[in-house]
Amino acid sequence: MTSPSAERPGQSRAASGVLLSLDGVVAGYGGGDVLKGVTFDVHEGGITCIVGPNGAGKSTLLAAVSGILRPRLGSISFRGENLVGSSPRAILGRGIVQVPQNHSLFREMSVRENVEMGAFLVRDRRVVAERLEHITSLFPIVAQRARDKAGSLSGGQQRLVEFARCLMLDPALVVLDEPSMGLDPKTLRSMFETVRLMHADGRTILLVEQNARAGLRLATHGVVLENGRVRLTGTGREVLEHPEIGALYLGGAVAPEPARS
Repeated sequence: MTSPSAERPGQSRAASGVLLSLDGVVAGYGGGDVLKGVTFDVHEGGITCIVGPNGAGKSTLLAAVSGILRPRLGSISFRGENLVGSSPRAILGRGIVQVPQNHSLFREMSVRENVEMGAFLVRDRRVVAERLEHITSLFPIVAQRARDKAGSLSGGQQRLVEFARCLMLDPALVVLDEPSMGLDPKTLRSMFETVRLMHADGRTILLVEQNARAGLRLATHGVVLENGRVRLTGTGREVLEHPEIGALYLGGAVAPEPARS
């Protein structure tokens, strides 16, 4: 399987506006392939939202991007360099930070301590202090609840602190795994506004979202996964308004495209 850069001699993927590129990715567990040739690009400066029914391969895809799972075939390129075979720590060091679906704060540690831990790869304390100041301006809860134990926060508040923590590494790509999971409608709206805020702050975002309509309305680009394959791609609006996409929202398979003459 050739890499995307090999297909375009002399052209940098980053220079063409693509930050992350998946090309023919095949991956799974225990000898079974969950992803079956996944190919799509994440454009720098955008919000790419991946949607699909349960079992489509969304979580497996994020595991491959973060280095937790090594693809059997295909390439995952970040700024033109193949990530396949890199450790999760090395991928983190390159600027790809993931906020997992399940809450991941240290409950007995303070909010401030949790946020500061996000900069564990940064040795310069001055840089850490500058980032913390900037992030506190984006997430007032970090200052308001700085000394409180993280476990005392509501689910929505914990999600905001997790967002704040991930920015301490000044990531080039923020990967969010179903951030709306378990949130009430009011908190859900606040969470999506926070994703918009991070995007406005200059972050490229790769978002896997169970709330497909809300995620695609937010996104600049949309990707639909079905049975481990990319079924649809386009702008967020194009994917949302695709005449067949309603079947997916209702939990069914996307209808096959009509044969072309």
